[in-house]
Order: sequence, then C-alpha cells, then structure tokens
Amino acid sequence: MTDRDAERPVRLPPAYRLVQLSAVDSTMDEARRLAEAGAEDGTLVWAEEQLKGRGRQGRDWNSPSGNLYLSLVLRPECEPSEAVQLGFVTALAIGDAIGAVSPPVNVTYKWPNDVLLNNGKVAGILLETRSRADGGIDHLILGCGINLASAPLDTPYRATCLHNEGAGQVDEIEMLEAFGRHMLTWTSRWLDNGFAAVRSRWLQHAERKGERIEVRLPSETLSGVFEDIDSNGYLLLMLDDGTRRRISSGDVFPAG
Repeated sequence: MTDRDAERPVRLPPAYRLVQLSAVDSTMDEARRLAEAGAEDGTLVWAEEQLKGRGRQGRDWNSPSGNLYLSLVLRPECEPSEAVQLGFVTALAIGDAIGAVSPPVNVTYKWPNDVLLNNGKVAGILLETRSRADGGIDHLILGCGINLASAPLDTPYRATCLHNEGAGQVDEIEMLEAFGRHMLTWTSRWLDNGFAAVRSRWLQHAERKGERIEVRLPSETLSGVFEDIDSNGYLLLMLDDGTRRRISSGDVFPAG
C-alpha cells in the first residue's frame, strides 16, 4: 500500500465496522479477541501484514504486505451445522469481487474453502466458531487472505496472485471495498433464501466437479468422482466400489 493509498478513506457498506491495522500477528486472533470483548456483528479486522498468519488445520499462511488479509466477526442466528455454509458465501463474494476489479479471468471454487484463478489458489477462507452454553453460536470468525501482488511458492496446491494472472495492480483498498459490497450481497441472499442459491452458484463454477479427485483426510486418503455437495455443503464422493462418501472436511487434489 502506498502512502497515497493510506490517506484514502475506505468505503464499506454500513453493515461493517472497520478495524484497520498496519501489522498484526493474525487478523483471526485479533478478531477473536474483539468478539470475546463484545464486538458487534460486522466488525472487520484488516491488516496490511500478518506476522503469524494461519490457514486451515493450523497451517502457516505466508502474509507479506501487498495482499489482502481480513477477518470478519459475525453473530449469525443459525444452527452450528449451518455455519459452514458461510464459507461458500464468502467464496462467492471473493469471486465476484475479483471479477469487479480485474479483467475477465477464470475464477473457480475448490471445496471446501478455496478460490482459484486459472487453476491456482488465489484465496483461502478460514472459519472458527464459539458456541454458547445452549449450543447456539455466540460468534463466528471468518478469515480470508487474497493474493493480490504475490503468492507463496512452496505450497501443496499451486498458488497464484492476481498480478501473475494478468489482472494488473489491484490495491488492497480496492479489493477490500469490492469484497465488502459482494459479501453483503451474498450474505443477504443466504439469510433471506437459505443455502440453495449459494450452492447452485458455487456448483456452476466448482473445480473438478464430475471428475476424479483425491481427498486427503487425517486418517486416510480417498479417490473417487466428485459428484456434488449436499444441502449442508458436505462433499459427495463416489468411490470406485460404487459407494458414496459424505465428507465434512478434507483437502482436495487432482487424482494421481
């Protein structure tokens, strides 16, 4: 971000309250601290740099300046089993935001929480929830990192950034504003109409749907055809023996 950009006001929908930081260990950790202190739904933590960024399953998330790192505090009135749907909501918001700030590019969605650009991972999404004593959701922290200017090289799945894929120089504020607009749109659709419309749109651009994939789980690796996602967002995998597995989480790769 340039000094000129730093002076530019960030225009987000009124539903969001921005907490802007130059550097932080992790926007997820900062958002969680704010949520536990009573931060409102829609509190959005944005940092120019993360010193100890993390992704799914506790993996380190390389977080140099020039990319977009944010975490959003939400307090959704939904069942905990439905909260995972917000990962798909966020993926669509990121995809539409990329489309709004760049030339036409090929955005697809890799189950469960990745956004791809020309088959390379350009964004990742992380969800963490805290439950109330009655089993409902007290708060949900939704984090995402979008590679604008750079991408890590040594990753299990090829990573890329908007700059490398011909999108030019997209600054953090431009992407943050586009994300805010589209996140509000897709969250409103989800709240008003449920998961069906989100699921339908996500599947239209799902990476490797109908193809053979490999799903790596903590205790085993499965191979089969990616058939669908169900009404909760679980992956439906048709194994070679004709049985269908319903998978709640895992890492997807092309079949070897």
